[in-house]
Amino acid sequence: MSERCGWCGADPIYVAYHDTEWGVPERDPRALWEKLILDGFQAGLSWITILRKRDSFRAAFADFDPATIATWTETDVTRLLADPGIVRHRGKIESTIGNARAYLSVQQRIGFDRFLWDFVDGTPIKNRWTHLSQVPAETDISRKMSRALKTEGFKFCGPTITYAFMQACGLVNDHLTTCPCHDKVAVLG
Repeated sequence: MSERCGWCGADPIYVAYHDTEWGVPERDPRALWEKLILDGFQAGLSWITILRKRDSFRAAFADFDPATIATWTETDVTRLLADPGIVRHRGKIESTIGNARAYLSVQQRIGFDRFLWDFVDGTPIKNRWTHLSQVPAETDISRKMSRALKTEGFKFCGPTITYAFMQACGLVNDHLTTCPCHDKVAVLG
């Protein structure tokens, strides 16, 4: 009998995210950037907290338009710190503004999608884990990605965050082999 990956539990929001988004290869640069930012906001919190606030994040952060966010100032930071719909963490908010500027630089030079997908040679890594205990929190590739992002000026992108990002955006397929999504995702890429 197939069972979903145990981390998603039974919460309908989590189940929908697991079944339709997590692990599906994402190649849209702006969508990749949004997910990296949300993964940064998740640091120290549960992912379900971020999922429940995702619509509020999109409203507060101009639908994650990097060109808009890159122009923001301390006035915008103050506004966001007062928004109860998002995670109100000054460092994460300020890093999002800086990350927007870094994104625009990378996007203009080589493309943010290419920058990220080059870490896996453009093809998702297809793991075959049978138990959650086998799934790593970080890998050599996520450490390399983290260092490269930091070199470009990104913050809140440590190797654990970048590995979670890689899993979520389908750069790696970490659905357990017992999960019905494993094979569905494995044929994408």
